[in-house]
Amino acid sequence: MKILYAVQGTGNGHLSRAMDVIPCLKKRADVDILVSGIQADLELPFDVKYRKHGLSFIFGKAGGVDLWRTFMSNKVRDIVKEINETPVEEYDLVINDFEPVTAWACHLREHPCIGMSHQSAVLDSKSPKPEEVDMMGKFILKHYAPVDVSYGFHFQPYSPSIFTPVIRKQIREQEISDKEHYTVYLPAYDDARLLKSLLRFDQIQWDVFSKHNRVPFSLKNVNVQPINNQKFVESMASCHGILCGAGFETPAEALFLGKKLLVVPMKNQYEQHLNAAALKQMGVPVIKNLKSKNDETIQEWINTDQRVKVSYLDNTQEIVDKILANHLNI
Repeated sequence: MKILYAVQGTGNGHLSRAMDVIPCLKKRADVDILVSGIQADLELPFDVKYRKHGLSFIFGKAGGVDLWRTFMSNKVRDIVKEINETPVEEYDLVINDFEPVTAWACHLREHPCIGMSHQSAVLDSKSPKPEEVDMMGKFILKHYAPVDVSYGFHFQPYSPSIFTPVIRKQIREQEISDKEHYTVYLPAYDDARLLKSLLRFDQIQWDVFSKHNRVPFSLKNVNVQPINNQKFVESMASCHGILCGAGFETPAEALFLGKKLLVVPMKNQYEQHLNAAALKQMGVPVIKNLKSKNDETIQEWINTDQRVKVSYLDNTQEIVDKILANHLNI
């Protein structure tokens, strides 16, 4: 059997999950890989047969998605060309992690496409939802990468088609310690805005991983360094707490590591607000932004040691086998 595994390359979460999913797929079938997107910092340790520009969201510097740069970077003519050129019909099955090029190629040619993503889970009617519904955000999530059947990953198994997070092997193998620093990953904020906020908490050693700087530097109690996967994983495993966006993989890894967690959902990113609703329901504190009016909540989080206990089993092969058994005779 021949499978095309298509991965969204905006951000690092999809690629992190792919590192564990791909070996499981390769045990059962002949697998080619497609990656689209231009905002990732990770490289897959596998041969990628197809690389596409796709539909990328561009991170801003003030806490959200840069809508103008996102619009300007996505040329409709180029996207249509990529959709038309992608040979999905050569594969028995396409498995899609919120990747739009193959999703639309399959949709237009009526070729089987199975969704296996976090986005499939947040759209499930039984998953937690925020009080305010972003109708445009919901529309984009629903139609960005259409699939025939959806399987999802979420912080909790809210329905039979939702599984707990895939925690990559690199995280599972880390030795957990507490060196008392706090790890920060907020790619939608530039260094100046992060420093302005974090320097107000001068009793804390902040370890910031920046998407906007290629040269490490320190200012008082804040260390800033460019994103490096190995250093980031080590920082998380040895920190006291993690301050990050309300994406999926980083909060899930923080919970798995038993670290206390505070999240800041990205503006203009409905998926992160769905994640924040789920995390808040679990007991994780959520703030809207890094403005000084939220300092009290941050200080309270620093002062307390509330941690959410989870059980995320290493069952990726079992999940992959179940999905393939439902859709392929292998």
